[in-house]
Amino acid sequence: MKPSRSAFLKSLLLLSMCILFWGNTIPTERQDAKAVRRYLYVATPGIRNYLEYGGHGLLVYDMDDHYRLVKRIPTAGLDADGKPLNVKGICASMATNSIYISTIQTLQCIDLTTEKIKWERKYDEGCDRMAISPDGKTIYLPTFEKEYWSVVDAATGDVKQKIVLNSGAHNTIFGLNGKEVYLAGLRSPYLTVVNAQKPTETRQVGPFSASIRPFTVNGKQTLCYVNVNELLGFEIGDLRTGKMLHRVEVSGFQKGPVKRHACPSHGVGLTPDEKEVWVVDGANQHVHFFDATVMPSRQIGSLPLRDQPGWITFSLDGKHAFPSTGEIIDVTTHKIIATLKDENGQGVHSEKVIEIQFNGQKPVKSGDQFGLGRVR
Repeated sequence: MKPSRSAFLKSLLLLSMCILFWGNTIPTERQDAKAVRRYLYVATPGIRNYLEYGGHGLLVYDMDDHYRLVKRIPTAGLDADGKPLNVKGICASMATNSIYISTIQTLQCIDLTTEKIKWERKYDEGCDRMAISPDGKTIYLPTFEKEYWSVVDAATGDVKQKIVLNSGAHNTIFGLNGKEVYLAGLRSPYLTVVNAQKPTETRQVGPFSASIRPFTVNGKQTLCYVNVNELLGFEIGDLRTGKMLHRVEVSGFQKGPVKRHACPSHGVGLTPDEKEVWVVDGANQHVHFFDATVMPSRQIGSLPLRDQPGWITFSLDGKHAFPSTGEIIDVTTHKIIATLKDENGQGVHSEKVIEIQFNGQKPVKSGDQFGLGRVR
């Protein structure tokens, strides 16, 4: 028995409605997923003022296309003779739609959408590796290894307050909860913790066995992992009690001369899932892996790199690691899967890199220049 014409038309209408329904849902969801693109922003010169490691500017790599170089954004940061200054730090804020780059003399703010420089400020005592608050309002800007940190308005670059520690201001981390800031100086074995709401309220963690160099903290902000002078490895501190807990040395490798930083290990980071802590080894041109789920952390492997590393950080999803030597490392396999190159095919190296994610033309999420733990 053949279906009636009316029944056929009803079936056809129902089928059309289903196609329209699915066409307005599934493809849209897929497009939204595809619309979010991940980019690695690399500030150069990010190894001192050495232009052979990537020239001058902000190089942008497509993380979803095998780290293909997309563009070079012009930046400021020149000395009186027009020569590029050492880049010292990088951070970004979705609240201000901006990326910030510090040099040994200046801090500049670049709009992430227009890619134009909003402002550049020069500071009397110079600049070092800064950090921005999660709400995008405040930057803690260390002077260039001098006596104090400046509390800076992220919208204008104006200095609102100074925190004087006389420690050789250097590395700075803003806790993920926005409540505490961590300040490490080149001339102090103590890590200073600042109350972000009341910057005059501070406390100290340590002493560690020597002056603190790069460091990182876990997502709950209960532990810190610090490099110190003369140590191939790292030390662990309790951010709650203020006590140093453990000293962890790299085994199977010997300390040796390094080209930069005068420190055997200048770079330490937690994978975002906090299962591993990675530490760099300048003299032996390696990165070493440790199991962070046990205390003290236990060494589980090593990987050779193409040059002496001086930094390490990770992608937000924890799948890739970014040593300053420009390799891209698969965190699960501990294998190199790509290397950063410039327009001429030359290797790019930088200690100042950050991931930024875009939905269309809008930046929606950013990582951090430090290898922060993100388990909260």
